[in-house]
Order: sequence, then structure tokens, then C-alpha cells
Amino acid sequence: MALHYHCRHCGVKVGSLDNSLISSEQLGFTALTNAERQEMITYQQNGDIHIKTICEDCQDALNRNPDLHQYESFIQ
Repeated sequence: MALHYHCRHCGVKVGSLDNSLISSEQLGFTALTNAERQEMITYQQNGDIHIKTICEDCQDALNRNPDLHQYESFIQ
């Protein structure tokens, strides 16, 4: 099982973890609501998990332009 983190806005791969010994609690998944989990986490048939996050560049853009929070994707 591998965990793959991708930016929810621009799609860039932020990173991967290749360790099946990490618990959901250690990853912070238990702090999410059911709706947040459904929106952010996708389970693949091969056991991999894809997680939507925000990369540093998109976070910087959001910090500079808070009105961008209303858009799912703001990168053109």
C-alpha cells in the first residue's frame, strides 16, 4: 500500500509514502468528518490511497488572494 498526495487545485504530486504500517490516526484521517474523507481520500483497487491536499504554490496563491477559496480549481 502506498499513499499518494496530489494538490487538489493544480494536480501536482506533492509526495508519496510507501508504508502500510502507518495508521489512519497517525495520518490525521480520524480528525476528518465523513464528508471530508469522501472528498479528500480515494482508495484504489491495488490498495493505494490517493489524498487531495494543497501544494505550497497553491497555498501561497490562496494566502495572497483569499477570494480564490470559492473555486475548486483556480490554476489556468
